[in-house]
Amino acid sequence: MTRPASPRARSAPKARVPAETADAGQAQKYELARIRHELRTPVNHIIGYSEMLEEEAEGQLSERFLSDLRKIHAVGEELLKLVNHFFEADLPDRLKLDPSQVMHELRTPVNHIIGYSELLQEEAAESGKPALVADLQRINTAARNWLASMEAHLLSTTATNQAQPRRLPKSEKAAVPAVGTLFTPTPPKPATRPPSPASLLVVDDDEAIRDLLARRLQREGYRVAVAKNGRHALVKLRTERFDLVLLDLLMPGLDGCQVLEVLKTDEALRHIPVIMISALDDVAGIVRCIEIGAEDYLAKPFNPVFLRARIGAALEKKRLRDQEQVYLGRLQEEQEKTERLLLSILPKAIVQRIKQGEVNIAEGFDEVTVLFADLVGFTAFAAEITTADVVRVLNEIFSAFDLLADRHGLEKIKTIGDSYMAVAGLPTPRADHAEAAAAMALDMQSEMQRFNAAFHTGLRMRIGMHAGPVTAGIIGRNKFIYDLWGDTVNTASRMESHGQPGRIQVTKAIHDRLQEKFELRQRGQIEVKGKGSMTTYYLLGRKSASEQV
Repeated sequence: MTRPASPRARSAPKARVPAETADAGQAQKYELARIRHELRTPVNHIIGYSEMLEEEAEGQLSERFLSDLRKIHAVGEELLKLVNHFFEADLPDRLKLDPSQVMHELRTPVNHIIGYSELLQEEAAESGKPALVADLQRINTAARNWLASMEAHLLSTTATNQAQPRRLPKSEKAAVPAVGTLFTPTPPKPATRPPSPASLLVVDDDEAIRDLLARRLQREGYRVAVAKNGRHALVKLRTERFDLVLLDLLMPGLDGCQVLEVLKTDEALRHIPVIMISALDDVAGIVRCIEIGAEDYLAKPFNPVFLRARIGAALEKKRLRDQEQVYLGRLQEEQEKTERLLLSILPKAIVQRIKQGEVNIAEGFDEVTVLFADLVGFTAFAAEITTADVVRVLNEIFSAFDLLADRHGLEKIKTIGDSYMAVAGLPTPRADHAEAAAAMALDMQSEMQRFNAAFHTGLRMRIGMHAGPVTAGIIGRNKFIYDLWGDTVNTASRMESHGQPGRIQVTKAIHDRLQEKFELRQRGQIEVKGKGSMTTYYLLGRKSASEQV
């Protein structure tokens, strides 16, 4: 076919206001006719070029390409009807028009044209069709020129019947970049998709915008899902994983700000970055969304360069935040390991004091019960088994004792070879310290019986206990321990070493504290190293309830 010298236009002769006309109504009609002409001209270019491209591309390009061209043509026709409607001189409700609402309704279809034309330019460039690229650029330019012209005329026309015309502040005017600066076709690049492409959710009540954004982002290598409104978006966000949300500001039902508020108050979703999108430069709405927690803002029609850059920046911030959370998680794990290690060698209350900054921890306690236990004949037993078995046996026995200490509320102080030391009544004082230690000692005997039965051994144990004052504190620098000092400690140790295998030997101080609830039998006077003659007792068990009464 023969290409026309210019696109088919549906323009009307330029209207002029006769100088002799003084009638205000007639002047308004002429002015509206002039504006309709200026707004129709670029729309006619859009319709003309799209029709021509449809004819030329028939049979040469994919059905999807042709379908998008038809969408541009259809939207152009719709835009022409909207121009005729809003700038009709006899429109009865002209005085009631809301300029912002009218601007939104007029910008929406032209944003579709800009988006589809840019998408098709890229496809045509990749297909090696420079002529198509040039004509699609003309459509894109016409659409952007129409935006600039519409915004220049709309409010002044609406204000014709008002005493004080309202003008949009600078901050509310859409910045229309110079023609040709937004899209420059580039040779197709080989696909370089990341191993795990980011997952994006596009939320917009406009189906064409959803389609355009989704297809453009898919071309960038992202996984894209769409939601048609705020409620649909929240359902998807709670059931699927997304790295970024592109959220329309103006939507029926839940608007963008309301959806954003829900996201930022939900502990499971608040980490997902959100970029707000809108066809209107609603500065107050944008500021509010940024204050709520939006990452950025994009105006329709989308500048592909800005779109790519801002999505990339938002995803990079999320990547860094995610990385920070991983590092913080690892740090938390290391701190927990350190704390578990400290708790394995120090009482919990002492660990808390160390974490709060205390360095030199030492204090006296007036009333505690110290317990010593020793495995009788373990040295000879160990000589008959392997080194590994020695460690295994001690670990089995002492681990069971550790559980008993936790159960009865005693603090394990240390093990020395085959000896075990624990204390009741510190670092948190308790009035029943002797009873707690006695209960543990009896359970330790039961545990030894279980061990011998399970492993066919004949190990026996001496246990000694004494009650009184002690000094406790941390000693050492690199390998520190929490230890006890004082005569009470020495006496308890002597009770164990001067005792008999299978027996729990205690002092009179313990006897006096336990005699009402526990059964004890006097052993008599014995000579204790460093103490001289002492009366000692054997702890035999608990009294029954009737005996305690």
